[in-house]
Amino acid sequence: MESPFKADILKGKVALLTGGASGIGYEISLQLGKHGACIAIMGRRKHVVDSAVEALQSQGIHAIGLEGDVRKRDDAARVLESTVKHFGRLDILVNAAAGNFLVPSEDLSPNGFRTVIDIDAVGTFTMCHEALKYLKKGASGKDSSVGGTIINISATLHYTATWYQIHVSAAKAAVDSLTRSLALEWGTDYDIRVNGIAPGPIEDTAGFSKLLPQEILSKLKEQTLVSKVGQKWDIAMAALYLASNAGKYINGTTLVVDGGDWLSKPSHLPKEAVKKLSRAVEQRSRDKPVGIPKSKL
Repeated sequence: MESPFKADILKGKVALLTGGASGIGYEISLQLGKHGACIAIMGRRKHVVDSAVEALQSQGIHAIGLEGDVRKRDDAARVLESTVKHFGRLDILVNAAAGNFLVPSEDLSPNGFRTVIDIDAVGTFTMCHEALKYLKKGASGKDSSVGGTIINISATLHYTATWYQIHVSAAKAAVDSLTRSLALEWGTDYDIRVNGIAPGPIEDTAGFSKLLPQEILSKLKEQTLVSKVGQKWDIAMAALYLASNAGKYINGTTLVVDGGDWLSKPSHLPKEAVKKLSRAVEQRSRDKPVGIPKSKL
């Protein structure tokens, strides 16, 4: 699908993405790169990172890969320092590293719960914390009055409640809180915009296949419980919007990109039955005599 944005909208910008070597993270890396940004990818699996960088470079994108774990502060500091040393600056941080799996709450160990919190919530804060000195206004390669931007990849799981994902729901709720708090503090003090993106069901991703295996997805579609799914491109376009000057007045917002999925609820009555009931109520209202009872005269 063709991008609605100009090809050079991020020309001269440098973006670092955690979890940027696969899935939604890679698509964001690709689209930011296609629109002029230099790309640094951070990930734990070196062979996956190297493969992603090679794919980006084959499309003419200036990209490097850096091995590291967002749960480790030393790794975060090293990767950020290496990115700025290589490209001379940092303008965009995308926190897309995440962990997820389905498990009933009673079967989830405290260690399993902690692992997801550490990757999603603590990892996001750690990356933001270590990136501050490079993103704030007046930092290396930056104007003294203009800071950078942070995009945190979240979810809609915690907006209501989601079966068998208590760990991820808690982690993403924390990420959303971080987004708002950092937007308030760092937007005021350092001119750094901090926003989030909450994707809905996105096809062709590891998370989607893990949480909705094909056999289950087929049954849900037959029962119309899953009406539509999005594409990784949809999330990347949202990131591009927030990272560019098109989103320069947006701060502290988590943009939901899910086609309205989290708002949907199964209908307990067929639409025709509702229409029939509505017509009957309307008819009764019309037939009811209007006037003052004689007893009141």
